[in-house]
Amino acid sequence: MTLKQRLTAGELIVGTFVKTPSPIVVEVLALSALDCLCLDAEHAPFDRIAIDGCAMAARAGGKDLLVRVPVATPEHILNALDCGATGIVAPHVRSAHEARDLVRMAHYGAGGRGYAGSSRAAGYTTSSMADHLERSARTIVIAQIEDPESIEDIEAIAAVDGIDALFVGRVDLTVAYGAASQDDPRVVAAVERVCAAGRAQGRPVGMFLARTGDIPLWREKGASLFLLGSDHGFMLAGAAALMAAAKA
Repeated sequence: MTLKQRLTAGELIVGTFVKTPSPIVVEVLALSALDCLCLDAEHAPFDRIAIDGCAMAARAGGKDLLVRVPVATPEHILNALDCGATGIVAPHVRSAHEARDLVRMAHYGAGGRGYAGSSRAAGYTTSSMADHLERSARTIVIAQIEDPESIEDIEAIAAVDGIDALFVGRVDLTVAYGAASQDDPRVVAAVERVCAAGRAQGRPVGMFLARTGDIPLWREKGASLFLLGSDHGFMLAGAAALMAAAKA
């Protein structure tokens, strides 16, 4: 099954964020059992060349790659998908109107994604237009929900055809609500509302969790996609574990 099919089926999907713009980091993580990787081009220094190299490494390693674009504009979405990403995560989707625009930008068609047969995704001209268009139907489009306005319009956002998943930006919601903790009742209620909207529309829900022990709780509420930790976190945790073992 493709990642999109697994996502639609509600399977548990676990990935991680990649913060280091290095194909080698992606190459190493592609050896892991993670279901996917997500380049964080929103909060880490990924330019077009870095995304291109990391996408090449992911494809060579047979690992599905998402790209969290810095902003949901045609040029950023086009670049990620032409480089060969499996899909994109778009930050700050605040309304159903923005969700519809996102779907249009990520797919071919009138007013949508610009076509080029010379990209990596198209096999550098070795794929026919028909074959490339067929493969491109597997593109995953994820709307990140991280603003109070998003929560107020979440039922309409979840109903937009072509949105493959809703991804909760819980830290941003915490800041936006002026809360001191991600466990603030207002934040928890917002996340629960996203899950409820996803369930009502048959739309998968994903999220970042600081505590992996919370996965069963949110699985029960309907979440199935978890992007957890990052390459930076792995390095810090590994170094800390090494020092603790050495001192012991």
